Amino acid sequence: MKDKSGRGSNNGATPYDFGGEWTPSELEIARRLARKKKNQRSALIAALSSFLVLGTLVLVIVTSPGWETLRNTFFKWAYGVEVLPKIILGFGTNAMLTVIAGTSVALIGLAIALLRTSRSPALTPFRFLATVYVDVFRGIPMLLVILLVGFGIPALQIKGLTNNVLVLGTIAVIITYSAYVAEVIRSGILTVHPSQRAAARSLGLSNAQTLRHVVMPQAIKRVTPPLLNDLVALIKDTGLVSILGVTDAVRAAQIQTAKTFNYTPYVMAAIIFLLVTIPLTRFTDRMLRNSLEKQNAQGQA
Repeated sequence: MKDKSGRGSNNGATPYDFGGEWTPSELEIARRLARKKKNQRSALIAALSSFLVLGTLVLVIVTSPGWETLRNTFFKWAYGVEVLPKIILGFGTNAMLTVIAGTSVALIGLAIALLRTSRSPALTPFRFLATVYVDVFRGIPMLLVILLVGFGIPALQIKGLTNNVLVLGTIAVIITYSAYVAEVIRSGILTVHPSQRAAARSLGLSNAQTLRHVVMPQAIKRVTPPLLNDLVALIKDTGLVSILGVTDAVRAAQIQTAKTFNYTPYVMAAIIFLLVTIPLTRFTDRMLRNSLEKQNAQGQA
């Protein structure tokens, strides 16, 4: 039977009737059960493998001849709890240095990245200087930069230059990390396809507007996980300023260790850093995974 449009009409349920509730077929149910069993088997194998490997490692350490000496020297928890407040107080310096250095590094790194990706002929000498800066300070270990800045600037004896070791250590950290962050941001800018710029310019946007509204939002979004990794590394590397005499968590642990020749304060300082860096690392991994899933979904679309 045909309706007025000439097409066949179905009054009852048909294979093309999408109004009813969908139920999986027996084949789909069998596939789901097979995948579930496979996942359970994989999880069991992973758990057994981890237990065997970690258990063997712990057994080797505990049964080693020097385990008692190691435990009394590095894991004397009563002494660790006793010195913990002083180490936490020192970690406040690391946190403050991270905030100041992280903010400065983000601004300086962004400026250097924009300078290196600029096409203006007038900025050619500045692009050359920015390239030299990035190459030099990415090639020198930060420990040497801290020593050179921390002891070199006071040696100049120039009036008005600070001799504060905390300030000098912060400057050294900023100098080094700005070079790394600049390259990360520059790589994000270069991943934006040139057609994006061309489309923005065809709509009447200027170079500055194109960079602000089209290029930079995409670039920053793509390099956020690497930048978070640099932040985690920055938190750890702030401990290097202790070589200048800054009383941070590492220096506080060193002072307490020197009193008793027990290295448990170092372990407590390491635990404090882990409590901060591990959540950030997991957050970074989650952001990277979400970013990849979005990219894959867009590619499949």
